[in-house]
Amino acid sequence: MPLLLVLLIVIPSLLLLHVLITFVRKAWWTPITIKKTMKSQGIDGMPYKFPHGNTRLISCMRNQSMNRPMEMSHDIFPRIQPHVYSWIKTYGLNFMNWHGSEAQLFVTDPELVKEVLTNRDGAYPKMDMVGYAKKLLGESLITNEGQKWSKVRKVANHTFHAESLKNMVPEMSRSIETMLDKWKEFKGQEIDVHKEFGLVTTEVISRTAFGSSYVEGKHIFEMVARLTAITVRNIYKLRFPGISLIWKTKDEIEAGKLEKAIKKSILGIVKQRKANMDEGVNEFDCDYLGQLVKMTSNSNESKGIAIEQMIDELKTIYGAGHLTTTSLLSWTVFLLAIDQEWQDKVRVEVIGLFGQNNPTSDGLARLKTMNMVINESLRLYPPVLTMTRKTNGETKLGNLNLPSKLNIFISILALHHNSEIWGKDFNCFRPERFANGVANATKNNAAAFLPFGMGPRTCVGLNFTTNEAKIALSMMLQRYRFTLSVNHVHYPADVFILTPKNGVLVNLHPI
Repeated sequence: MPLLLVLLIVIPSLLLLHVLITFVRKAWWTPITIKKTMKSQGIDGMPYKFPHGNTRLISCMRNQSMNRPMEMSHDIFPRIQPHVYSWIKTYGLNFMNWHGSEAQLFVTDPELVKEVLTNRDGAYPKMDMVGYAKKLLGESLITNEGQKWSKVRKVANHTFHAESLKNMVPEMSRSIETMLDKWKEFKGQEIDVHKEFGLVTTEVISRTAFGSSYVEGKHIFEMVARLTAITVRNIYKLRFPGISLIWKTKDEIEAGKLEKAIKKSILGIVKQRKANMDEGVNEFDCDYLGQLVKMTSNSNESKGIAIEQMIDELKTIYGAGHLTTTSLLSWTVFLLAIDQEWQDKVRVEVIGLFGQNNPTSDGLARLKTMNMVINESLRLYPPVLTMTRKTNGETKLGNLNLPSKLNIFISILALHHNSEIWGKDFNCFRPERFANGVANATKNNAAAFLPFGMGPRTCVGLNFTTNEAKIALSMMLQRYRFTLSVNHVHYPADVFILTPKNGVLVNLHPI
């Protein structure tokens, strides 16, 4: 038989055999091995089912639990994460889950969570982003590791440092004052404060971090919101690798267009900033945008970043930088509108410190009662619901031996609604539980309260978000008493961030 003919027969056969072996290993051998290894250590979970794993079941559970409003209750854990709630009861605090053939370890034991987030020796880096999540978050502070992360973290720490935040207070106050002046038109009528807070937080992040008005960034915010919505509705949908090269869904086409449009808009803002710098207009050189633009021009590899990374950083802060604050403000007003006694307590504290004047940086640090309310709001309704990590290699977590590249999921909601930590009244709004600080409230369980994470990856915007929330709440309480509207519909939903899907409708009563 001629050699060429032999090669034409053998090579395709070998390639087919290689594909078949790879498929069997990924779709059957690896999942079965991991499941057996984890079960031998006492970690069980739902059975692995090819090809979807548990994704279809999770989607079904979420659709059933979140397809309608709920009664007026703070018992949201079974609604927002029904699979986690159910499987903790069945399998314990830590269990296995399957996203297709990909193994996921859910960890809700506070001691193990602390070990993961402390991340000694880099054993638990951030989980890899793929698909829509990659388009949304890209290579940014939220997702990066190593030098890429540390370079930008230094810039972010500088931008949102205590002294920088102090200088932002007047700017924040002006934006919020403009919003409150507009509210005078309502004269006691119903208003959706969630919508209003969404507008003012985008204004604040634009002015303080980018030195531009909300109008300039409005289009970017809208596109990021649309890309976020696409990401959320596809989170439990599986696509076979490579199929998108042949056939794209409607969402994949739209997501691709949004990604390009967001990049184009951000580059437009960057181009204008560079032009201003070249002309000697350096009024905003030290804001977040200015610092990132400088880094793209730095030829020193240890200090510079690529244009693509800068775009991802700006895209992320446009989204995450205001969504978390909007969520915090909305749920806090919702809680205070229900509990008039605590609303009055915070108002007395605010007026005692500031009178009818705008809040000051020093005064914000002394708002003890408001701190308690904000912490309890973050406990009951944490904006970020889940954190993810992966094992960098074969790793020992507590008494568990974990395989390499195992994805780890931490449910913040499960920790915040754990009766063993918070007591039998864990679903009640009781700010007094934080009267003696977080450590006392959590019984020194450092990983029991994680609205902004912990360890080296603690959210860099923690103080920015809480400061903005304190200013907005203080100025609102100085001017209004607010009650929950009879038309309000309680509809907590997981939309990347924990969101009141139907808004927060309140009636404003001028003081």
